[in-house]
Amino acid sequence: MNMQSGVVYIKENEKDQLFKFYGYREFPNKLEHNEQTRYPTASFGKIFAAVGILKLIEDGIITLESTLGETLSFELHQIDKDITIKQLLTHTSGVPNYCDEELFPDYADLWKDYPNYKIRNSKDLLPLFIKNPMKYPKGERFEYNDSGFVLLGLIIEEITRMPFDEYIQRILFSPLNMDRTGYFELDRLPEN
Repeated sequence: MNMQSGVVYIKENEKDQLFKFYGYREFPNKLEHNEQTRYPTASFGKIFAAVGILKLIEDGIITLESTLGETLSFELHQIDKDITIKQLLTHTSGVPNYCDEELFPDYADLWKDYPNYKIRNSKDLLPLFIKNPMKYPKGERFEYNDSGFVLLGLIIEEITRMPFDEYIQRILFSPLNMDRTGYFELDRLPEN
């Protein structure tokens, strides 16, 4: 079975040249893509978290040198309180990565004991990594890290006193008319 799918959109000189859908948005039910299809963004969501943090920096609320200890009020266990926002953004924090490919080469295995459809808010991800030891000392090296962006989202929540998804909707999605973009619970997905 060929499971390749996607959308091709080409615009030249303000004129649409090609707008074509290939394959299915949902393979088992053979539901085809359409102009209203919403796609999961996966790790692209890290860009939204970064924009949210940079907005707080632009507003003078935090800096790149602000630390976990200064911005989070919950117990960090073995995670270094002196990790900076910059280290989280640049994947140099050493925070234990809940989605460590060495431990979970098959992404689906990560969710066997803790189904991802149960995630209702940012703090629901903490049990996946918060009590684990640091992977390496902060700033020592670059290593792609999902947990660092969970922590950035939690920093946003603590500072703004609003859920991460609402904050991103207010400062990014709404102003840019991204009205079909959002964070959705995997067992309560919107239409299309």
